[in-house]
Amino acid sequence: MWALTTAELATGPTACLVVDGALHPLVELAAAHGVALPDTVAAVFADWARCEPVLAKLAAGAADGRPASEATLLAPLRYPGKILCAGANYYDHMAEMGFPGITKESQRLFFFMKPPRNAIVGPGATVLMPRGTQAFDWEVELAAVIGRTARHVSVDEALSYIAGYTVAIDFSARDFNKAPEQFYKLDWVAGKANDTCCPIGPWIVPAAHFPHPQSARLRLSVNGELKQDGSADQMIFSIAEQVARASEIMTLDPGDLLLTGTPAGVGVPKQTFLKVGDRVDAEIEGIGKLSVTIAGEA
Repeated sequence: MWALTTAELATGPTACLVVDGALHPLVELAAAHGVALPDTVAAVFADWARCEPVLAKLAAGAADGRPASEATLLAPLRYPGKILCAGANYYDHMAEMGFPGITKESQRLFFFMKPPRNAIVGPGATVLMPRGTQAFDWEVELAAVIGRTARHVSVDEALSYIAGYTVAIDFSARDFNKAPEQFYKLDWVAGKANDTCCPIGPWIVPAAHFPHPQSARLRLSVNGELKQDGSADQMIFSIAEQVARASEIMTLDPGDLLLTGTPAGVGVPKQTFLKVGDRVDAEIEGIGKLSVTIAGEA
C-alpha cells in the first residue's frame, strides 16, 4: 500500500510518497526514474488520472526512504479547494443527540463548510481552542478527496470521482453553534469554521487501496480514553450519495475535501468537553492515526 503526504523537510513543505512507513519526496523520486510529478499534493490531485499510475509504479520499486516517524508531517493536502462537511449523518450519533429511531426517509442530507486555508492543520499540529468557548467538542470523520471534476453525477458513478481517503477531526465550539434567539436556531459558521479546527492526516490513501470505505472503522480517544468507536456502515447517507448530492449543489473540483459525518461518542450528550492540554487521537483502520493537542488561542 502507498499513500501521499506532505512533510516539513530541509527544503520546506515537501510532497512525499509514503511506502511502508517511509517517505520519498515526489519530485526527487520521479526524477530518479526519468518521469515528472508535481511538487504539491494538490497538484497531484489536479492531474490524478495521469499521476496515479505513475505513483503506483514508483511505489512498487521504492526503497530506502526516510521513516515517517522521524519527520514532521504536515496536513497531507495543505490547501484543499473546498471543505464540505455532512451534518448529523450517523444513526447512532443522531440517537445520542436525542433522536433515536429515525429513518432515512425522514432526514435531509445537508452540508456545512470550513475555510480551507485557515481550518486545515496536520498531525502533531496544535489545535487552537477558540476564545470564549466552554463547549469545545470532537468528531472523528472519514474524509474523501475528490480526484476529478464532478457535476450532477449519479450515485452509481459517484465513488469513481474520489481519489483517496484520509482521517479528519471536526472540532466544534458547540456553544457558538447555538442561536436560540434567532429564527434559524443554529450558526454553523460560528461553531464550525474556526481556525485550526479541521486537522487531517497523517496521509491520504488512494481509493484503490481503500476499497470498502462504507465499512471503515473509526475511533477517537481523548488523553487515552476511548470516546468514539464506530463504523461507517452507520451512515444515514452513503459516501456515494454525499458526492452525488454535493455535485448537484456545486461543482466539485480535484482537491476538494468531503467530511462524511461522525459516529456516536461525541462530548455534548454528556456535557464533557475539551480543555487546553488535551491530546486527541483519531484513527481509521486502513489509513492511520491522526494525533493533535489542544492549546489556548492567544
